[in-house]
Amino acid sequence: MGKAILGPGQGTYNRLVERLNRAPQGAPPSERLFQILRLLVSEEEAGLLAQVPIRPFTARRAAALWGLSEARARQVLDALADRAMLLDYPEDGETRYVLPPPMAGFFEFSMMRVRGDVDQQALAELYYDYINVEEDFGRELFATGQTQLGRVFVDETALPAGDALVVLDHERASEVVRSAKAIGISACYCRHKMARNGRACDAPMDICMTFGNCADSLTRHQVARRVDAAECLDLLAQARERGLVQFGENVREQVSFICNCCGCCCEALIAARRFAFMKPVHTTNYLPEVDSESCNGCGRCLDACPVEALGIVSAHDPHRRVARTAQLNEERCLGCGVCVRVCAKEAIRLKPRPARVLTPVNTAHRTVVMALERGKLAELLVDGQSTQGHRAAAAILGAVLKLPPLKQALASEQLKSRYLDRLLAGY
Repeated sequence: MGKAILGPGQGTYNRLVERLNRAPQGAPPSERLFQILRLLVSEEEAGLLAQVPIRPFTARRAAALWGLSEARARQVLDALADRAMLLDYPEDGETRYVLPPPMAGFFEFSMMRVRGDVDQQALAELYYDYINVEEDFGRELFATGQTQLGRVFVDETALPAGDALVVLDHERASEVVRSAKAIGISACYCRHKMARNGRACDAPMDICMTFGNCADSLTRHQVARRVDAAECLDLLAQARERGLVQFGENVREQVSFICNCCGCCCEALIAARRFAFMKPVHTTNYLPEVDSESCNGCGRCLDACPVEALGIVSAHDPHRRVARTAQLNEERCLGCGVCVRVCAKEAIRLKPRPARVLTPVNTAHRTVVMALERGKLAELLVDGQSTQGHRAAAAILGAVLKLPPLKQALASEQLKSRYLDRLLAGY
């Protein structure tokens, strides 16, 4: 659905939508989106959120933008953080706030908590229509640009023993858990949403993992429950036993979330099937390899694969004319290793991909690269600023981003050395 005719107060919500779409991860306008936002925030709150910077900010900064006293601004910010519309965290002796994107962000947070302060049935129905029926949001989130929000973690138990493969720490979900300063566990947004629409599977519900500042904020506001690394590792093992795929933030350092995904409910895996040719999810650095002589064509790996990357074909064995074997479509494969675990014949093993998959260093790095690819780097540069100098720089960047691809790439390389360090330093 396209933009709706503006009704009472909708101009305010439209400004909030415009603010959301200044960031690399936005939300295409739709009548359903406006209905979602009306359930989540009041018209007054929408107007205030429409003015906040993309990068983290303080109550003092919000007060200046809103024309309120700092005490009143902090009261509003804390109320929004308590409902997980904002994330808050301490830094250098003061609290900083950030408006997370809709996904992964406040859409999920509204369904992850178990408090009764929001109509989750209405939200679940709206989310399903907006994300699973309409395609604009999924296409915008998962099929735009080369750098994506999330990546898949390899099933560590599916890796061959010994030194056959070099597996880096950031490729291991267990290492993310062990190194996290804070860990939170919440209800799985995707399965909760599907359950309220009568479509959920029976995979575990309380298994969504957040880490670091994100977990600290969500646990303080009772959206998630704080757990230690041992309990989180146990949940990770349970997820693998159920054949779930670990899908997390596409960064090497300070990963903020890991979801344990099924192919039927998870929006990332649904997108991986729907937009496969656009590479909506970053894969692991591994691919399964099928030993056709050992494979008996039972099809268990087909049932386990969440993205339909495996099929059954003739083994072309003249001595066994009815013999069948599994065949991999490498273009669709996530490299999760789920198929390795379920193979009773041990006919599937993981091997390295021909070229390593590159992962952004941290959230700031990923955000800047995504903004550059999506033509939104100017928004980050002038984030919350209105001076003539900032606007002039934004105009230059905007012009660069309209150049043909080759010229844009050359100009971008020149701009990176000048601006990207500055932008990264602001996160």
